[in-house]
Amino acid sequence: MRTLSGFSRMRACALAGATALLLASITPAALADAHRGEDVFDANCEACHSVLPGRNKMGPSLAKVVGRTAGSAPNYAYSDAMKGCGLTWQRDKLDAYITKPKAVVPGCKMPFEGLPNARDRADLIDYLAAAGGN
Repeated sequence: MRTLSGFSRMRACALAGATALLLASITPAALADAHRGEDVFDANCEACHSVLPGRNKMGPSLAKVVGRTAGSAPNYAYSDAMKGCGLTWQRDKLDAYITKPKAVVPGCKMPFEGLPNARDRADLIDYLAAAGGN
């Protein structure tokens, strides 16, 4: 069996360290899967929301929600809290809101308690971006 020289061991350790850093830097958003996000939407959101433009249900349409001003979907009766929160639904704000809605917009009327799994949220946001035409 061959042993590594001191220089080769250093290179092997450097490569292992770089690989570990790269793997640690991969976030759930980087691994997001819009197809899986559709399943997350169907299981958690579809009863109250649609991704079809102008199709409001108990909750507003989520078509083109990524980048949209909170409380601005047409023909939906938003709470005063949502209308006045001043948010734009960028991915980070959607992630925080989907995690725990009432913590981000106190007084909102959405009864959903939140989606704790980061991967599910990332997949859902990718699905909303793709399905809504963003």
